[in-house]
Amino acid sequence: MKIFCGTDIIEIDRIKKSIEKFGESFINKVFTSNEVKYCESKSNVKYQHYAARFAAKEAIFKAVSKTLNNKFSLGWKNVEVFNDENGRPNIRFIDLEINGLKKIDISISHCKAYAMATVIAEIDE
Repeated sequence: MKIFCGTDIIEIDRIKKSIEKFGESFINKVFTSNEVKYCESKSNVKYQHYAARFAAKEAIFKAVSKTLNNKFSLGWKNVEVFNDENGRPNIRFIDLEINGLKKIDISISHCKAYAMATVIAEIDE
């Protein structure tokens, strides 16, 4: 068993500018419909939530990419970040199996200017 870690931080304004410039094409390329619904429900802080999910997807990739035969087999929408009934973030893989993945955990945080995520994955090799 090996433990892999991934972390990412991003400026919220960078995601906001991408959404304002590219609109639906950017959103639909990166986020699942459930993620969009969640972020849009946050109205005046929605960009913080979009950025947090963007950072989460980057952190997930960093944590599991060494286990993939082809690093390009993991796309933006193969991963969905969702909140459980207590508001805690969780990860769901869509149309993709991560070989040997036993456990995966995520922590997301954001403030006015930055969003970040850390992912820990336990993988049997």
